[in-house]
Amino acid sequence: MKKIYLTLIFIGIVCFSFSSGVQAQSDTPKRNARKVISNIENLQVYPNPTNGDKLYVTTESGHSMIVTIYNALGEKVLYKVLIGKELNISSLKAGVYIMKVKQRDFQSTLKLVVRS
Repeated sequence: MKKIYLTLIFIGIVCFSFSSGVQAQSDTPKRNARKVISNIENLQVYPNPTNGDKLYVTTESGHSMIVTIYNALGEKVLYKVLIGKELNISSLKAGVYIMKVKQRDFQSTLKLVVRS
């Protein structure tokens, strides 16, 4: 009888040691996940705060950018694929906005203040 218990315990230990089981969360990203690197190199947004209808967005690389602006409630208020550096913000009212700029695999988020 003792041999049967020892055999079953041994088989159970062997089975559990080869199974992947449940793993805790890891700090390393999955291999297949697309890596998004934040902070576009030398991103400049000026003038900020602004009083006018135009905002200038420049980067070192000069590639086209996707600019998305959200209001304080998180609603998208402006979406523009920017090829040059001039962004028309005449539709924005005075207030504080969150501006997300995406260029290739790089992304930056910053605060935009529009004054009346």
